[in-house]
Amino acid sequence: MRAMVLRRVGERLAMEERPDPKPGRGQIRVRVEACGVCRTDLHVVDGELPDPKLPIVPGHEIVGRVEAAGDGVNLKLGSRVGVPWLGHACGHCPYCLSARENLCDTPLFTGYTRDGGFATHTIADAAFAFPLDEAIDPVAEAPLLCAGLIGWRSLKAAGDGGAIGIYGFGAAAHIIAQVCRWQGRRVFGFTRPGDAEAQKFARSLGAVWAGGSDERPPALLDAAILFAPVGALVPAALAAVRKGGRVVCGGIHMSDIPSFPYRLLWEERSVASVANLTRADGREFLALAPRVPVRTTTTPYPLDKANEALDDLRSGRLEGAAVLVP
Repeated sequence: MRAMVLRRVGERLAMEERPDPKPGRGQIRVRVEACGVCRTDLHVVDGELPDPKLPIVPGHEIVGRVEAAGDGVNLKLGSRVGVPWLGHACGHCPYCLSARENLCDTPLFTGYTRDGGFATHTIADAAFAFPLDEAIDPVAEAPLLCAGLIGWRSLKAAGDGGAIGIYGFGAAAHIIAQVCRWQGRRVFGFTRPGDAEAQKFARSLGAVWAGGSDERPPALLDAAILFAPVGALVPAALAAVRKGGRVVCGGIHMSDIPSFPYRLLWEERSVASVANLTRADGREFLALAPRVPVRTTTTPYPLDKANEALDDLRSGRLEGAAVLVP
């Protein structure tokens, strides 16, 4: 197999050839058809997430085929699966026992604490892989495995309000904006100040308004979702939501939130974070996406161009999502 490997935090990924991995009990070997490039991958590579397994193969938006299986696996060889960020949960801690496996005390995360999908092959727990329709396009489907799932969990946390602000109009936003419109909500898109192309992209997906994150929307929001990892957007979003509104931080990493006057939080506004995902989130969203239907905007890259894909994501040159295609 071939893999793009992070050997030290902050370095460029390096191509390695390795023996084909062998699945253990309950595991599958997946031949990767496509793997999305997520902002979380940037946080791993840039050292913004603590204690990654090193060396590590990043990537956790994986679509592929079951090529080999260990004992106790019921998936058919050749069947198509999706492998998400949450790669394993213990099943017996208080969080797992209360249907909150996303908060498991001893989890494994694909592309962070176990090798992921920036490779031709990867190992996954069969119980945490989602069966996928044979008719789907792997490149189009890959961003749903994290951008879509975290977007969906964030939208549920935001409540059922009709006016939703989305800060940071990248992969997750462009997916969940379509879901909002399908549900009959109004979307207000916030981009980097002056980014006319991203604002045009937001409007093309049904946003009723799009502007810079330094602007106030033309109407108060019922809730705001922050996908941009910028702590200063929290008080900005609080100022944009109505009384009783909620600001949901959807990223795994964010710069520090600056101090802000209590009046922005008063009147029963709230701030919440979303951590990881559950398999129930995955089943819900992957069943819902074809009904919308969600159409992803993607830019494919060959596996050996993973560093270029990360560079384009870091600099904001992408519209939608980057996807590696081994």
